[in-house]
Amino acid sequence: MSEEQHDTNVRIDNPADFPPQEDTVERLWTPQRMTYVLRNADDRPTRPKTRECPFCAGPRKSDEDGLIAWRGTHVFAIMNLYPYNVGHLMVCPYRHVGFITELDDAELFEFEKATTLAMKVMEEVSHPDGYNIGINQGEVAGAGVAAHLHQHVVPRWNGDANFMPIVAQTRTMPILLSDQRAAYAGAFARLAPDFGLPLK
Repeated sequence: MSEEQHDTNVRIDNPADFPPQEDTVERLWTPQRMTYVLRNADDRPTRPKTRECPFCAGPRKSDEDGLIAWRGTHVFAIMNLYPYNVGHLMVCPYRHVGFITELDDAELFEFEKATTLAMKVMEEVSHPDGYNIGINQGEVAGAGVAAHLHQHVVPRWNGDANFMPIVAQTRTMPILLSDQRAAYAGAFARLAPDFGLPLK
């Protein structure tokens, strides 16, 4: 590494000799934030519980009113009321738990199996080019309903991110949620037996 010696014996390295960055993200190191991150859970502010959990309320409604596309033994698939993209649905356990680590083996198996079934349903109904699948666990991780675990399954198409969300902060949805739910429900009913999953 090249270096230049000064009278004060301070070494100055040439930035060109540093290894390249692995990504394009700049990082601001703030170690003082660890006191906030690691503080006692009892000290953390909590939001008031002002309304019922939508993932507990949904299955008590009819499939049409609850936007339920499929009901299994331990989990169900529900349309997202505020979709990231057309056809966005979520797989949820019936049990009100916040983290995937709280699922028992039967719930966990059906939770993941239902996610693969949802992908096949989308493939048959909507023919996407790809998928975003993910779980935000905890409010700090971006979960909108942090208390009830849900896995997002979002179909994606080439060119689906047009100028509308960027310029107008608006997403265009070419199909009603009720119509999308009905199309998905029919495909779930046809395909679930092939996945060894029940229909309730």
